[in-house]
Amino acid sequence: MNEMSDQVRGIIFVIVALIILFAFGRLYKPAPVAPAPQTNSAQTSPQATANAGASSAAPAQPSPTVAAVNAAKTPVNPGVVQAAREKAFVVTSPLYRVEISNRGGVVKSWKLNKYMDDQQPPQALDLVNSPVAQEFGWPFSVVLSDPTLQASANSGLYQIEMGAAPPTVVVPARKTKTIAPAVVDETPGAPTAAPTEVDMHWSDGHLDVTKKLKFDLNYEVNVEVAASLDGKPLPVAIAWRGGFGDKAVYKAATLVTVYYNAAGKLSLLQYKKLGVSGNQSQPAVQYGPLEYAGIEDQFFTAAFLPDGTDLSLWHWTQDHAGDPEAQMAAGSTVAGPVKLRIYVGPKDLRQLETLKPSLSELVNFGYTGPVAKPLLWVLQTLHTKVPNWGWCIVLMTLVINIAMFPLKMKSWRSMQKMQKVAPEIRQIQDRYKKYSMSDPRKKKMNEEVMAVYGREGINPMGSCIPMLFQMPIWWALWRVLNGAIELRHAPWIGWIHDLSAMDPYYILPIGMTIMMYLMTKMTPQTTVDPAQQKMMGLMPLFMGFIFFRLSSGLNLYMFTSNLVGVGQQYYLNKTEPLPSRSKFKKPATS
Repeated sequence: MNEMSDQVRGIIFVIVALIILFAFGRLYKPAPVAPAPQTNSAQTSPQATANAGASSAAPAQPSPTVAAVNAAKTPVNPGVVQAAREKAFVVTSPLYRVEISNRGGVVKSWKLNKYMDDQQPPQALDLVNSPVAQEFGWPFSVVLSDPTLQASANSGLYQIEMGAAPPTVVVPARKTKTIAPAVVDETPGAPTAAPTEVDMHWSDGHLDVTKKLKFDLNYEVNVEVAASLDGKPLPVAIAWRGGFGDKAVYKAATLVTVYYNAAGKLSLLQYKKLGVSGNQSQPAVQYGPLEYAGIEDQFFTAAFLPDGTDLSLWHWTQDHAGDPEAQMAAGSTVAGPVKLRIYVGPKDLRQLETLKPSLSELVNFGYTGPVAKPLLWVLQTLHTKVPNWGWCIVLMTLVINIAMFPLKMKSWRSMQKMQKVAPEIRQIQDRYKKYSMSDPRKKKMNEEVMAVYGREGINPMGSCIPMLFQMPIWWALWRVLNGAIELRHAPWIGWIHDLSAMDPYYILPIGMTIMMYLMTKMTPQTTVDPAQQKMMGLMPLFMGFIFFRLSSGLNLYMFTSNLVGVGQQYYLNKTEPLPSRSKFKKPATS
């Protein structure tokens, strides 16, 4: 038998090897590969899903789809980071008490210790509206462009670590103290610590989210938020959802406003301007860089200030029990961490002016600012000596009326002269009343009237000068007394427990109307037209109707001002009385 060649032996070897490999694969199957850890969506309650309902408020850049996540075969970060159970943590300081839940790493309560609500007995004011937040989401929830990823990030159980206590600081009283906000784990048996930094981390193996909060002793919180998918950074924003502010005022949705400052110009967006036109639940984007953005009510604000991040704003509304609720988020359209400083506290002008950039524009005095700010300063200065804000308003009113009295005397003399010549003016007007206003002969009437004024040395506008000077003060005081947080819940006497709210029994507006009517009766009438005289007589009733709905502080100012005005008018009537009508020269009839 001839020996096989090397080529034949090689072919037989290959065939046998293939048969062995095929048989081995059929008889001994390898164990299946374990699937990657899934997102914690199975633990997400319907409520948590609803909390992500505003998820479309997202940065402009798209993120990978869920299908792409499921198709990933080699995750960059296969580790799952999550807490074993839900816990609550409380950060407290002399100024605030903030409750944080590790379920979503969100804020469940933000109470201001120095400001009370309207409950009986009063409690520290909570800026978070829990019923709305349970439906639409909580403050400090994250905003991502993928709704499913966002729902997972806002429902996961974050691991929370506490930082170290802050160093010694200098408080406004110029005394050095060490006051450390205390962070308490509310889980029974948990230890109590006193750090000011809260680090939160959650990951499902693909989506990774971190939040770092550093609470200061003032009303500011430093926030850093980052999100990544399979190691790739995502655009992220942080939201204030679920309503905002004092619930006693919050009943009127129009008093909750979203705002932003771009290129030095402050823009205010009331609920009608939020969201996309025609679909306000769809977020609208105000691209940055913005100097700051936030949400506010009449007296409080949550302001988002960039800290090295180009800030953009998303805003929309959600309907809750038939009322629109403002929602907003601030973050970046660029993938990567977002760093912010967030001021959550009162719209106290002195506090807001110390921030960088200054938020003093949030105390909106409008065009009356040059007058309103000095008036507020006067009130604050008086309050350093007089502890009751109501009496401070009374004292300021006395100062203003005394300062205006010389002008009032000049106006009084002008009215005396005008009343003296009133019969003569009436006789001229009667001679020309048969002519229409377009008749050229009406011009002759005006010439005769001005000739009489010139002969007697009368300035027709002389009686209006004091009112012209007082109008800016009235408008400025309206802004101050309705917007100054110092007057919130500030009592005066008896039935007035809140100078920023309207008089519950309407005593001050009624008293103001009576005083104004008396002053009108005591003041000489500068017009001879019966219709105009009747209109002037009804003016106090008209003003009283308007002031019925305004704040007690403003009504107190008007009541005091008119009371002083009655006294001043009485003095003028006694010292410089008008000549009797018998001494008036009766004009000759034509």
